[in-house]
Amino acid sequence: MKNKFLGIDTSNYTSSCAVYDPETDSIDSLIKLLPVSTGQVGLRQSDAVFHHTKNLPPLLSALCERHAEQLCVVSSSFAPRSSEGSYMPCFSVGEGYADVLSASLKLKNYKFSHQAGHVAAAIWSSGQKDLVDKTFLAFHVSGGTTDVLLVKPDVQNVFAIDIIASSLDLKAGQAVDRVGVMLGLDFPAGPELDRLSQKSNRQYSIKPFFKDGSCSFSGLQNKCEDMLKKNEEPSDIAKYCIDYICAAIRVMTQSALMKCGELPIVYAGGVMSNSIINKTLTTEFAGVFCPPEFSSDNAAGTAYLGYIKESRKW
Repeated sequence: MKNKFLGIDTSNYTSSCAVYDPETDSIDSLIKLLPVSTGQVGLRQSDAVFHHTKNLPPLLSALCERHAEQLCVVSSSFAPRSSEGSYMPCFSVGEGYADVLSASLKLKNYKFSHQAGHVAAAIWSSGQKDLVDKTFLAFHVSGGTTDVLLVKPDVQNVFAIDIIASSLDLKAGQAVDRVGVMLGLDFPAGPELDRLSQKSNRQYSIKPFFKDGSCSFSGLQNKCEDMLKKNEEPSDIAKYCIDYICAAIRVMTQSALMKCGELPIVYAGGVMSNSIINKTLTTEFAGVFCPPEFSSDNAAGTAYLGYIKESRKW
């Protein structure tokens, strides 16, 4: 029976593919991080494209060996956001493989934004699937994005996503990675910076720069660089970085609720897997978080979006 849904996502950090099985409500996911040299923060798009072309064939071959005869839909991430003009070359690799698979296996072919995939992964993995047909707020906080989103049901794209606030300069995930690499941690630095920050007993009172619902993170990097020059403890620097981001997301959440009313809140993206941020925002706003493996870049949400689109009877 052909009733499984394949998703492909090729971000600037990760090659990933996943199969969603609606009968068992389960995800079979394969992920491979793109290699980054020590001391480097991120990759050039040309390098990301090259690594995706090497990574995807064995990942897809392994998944197709297990599920090919049961696949009915293949979905891919075609761009970072759903907004017009949003484009990154790395996503063309996954989109191209999806086009070939859909033609060769005679599968339906759907395309979604990387951002929509993050939101869908958070909804599915947190057990809040009823939000698919509701209006809610979502935060997408990662290495390339710090956006506050108003999400509504949509016939064509599953989600209609409007960006109502964003970072004014540096993205939160960029700040995490730059501070982490500055402290000698590996890229991507999120998990290691989280563990390092928990060794600190410092309590910081932080008032992040805030304008029209959006925040700035460039001052965070400058402050952490100054702390390092003053030989402050790496754990304290890590804690300051996390506390600043947490304070910024907290203020952005308050602003979004004032603007849009009391709506459910979904926190998605790699930065949202941080234990301190998770605990703080869950306590104050009852926000929806997902397990860390579905916070970072993955194709699970893309596969799940294919299922939702195919199963809707609008």
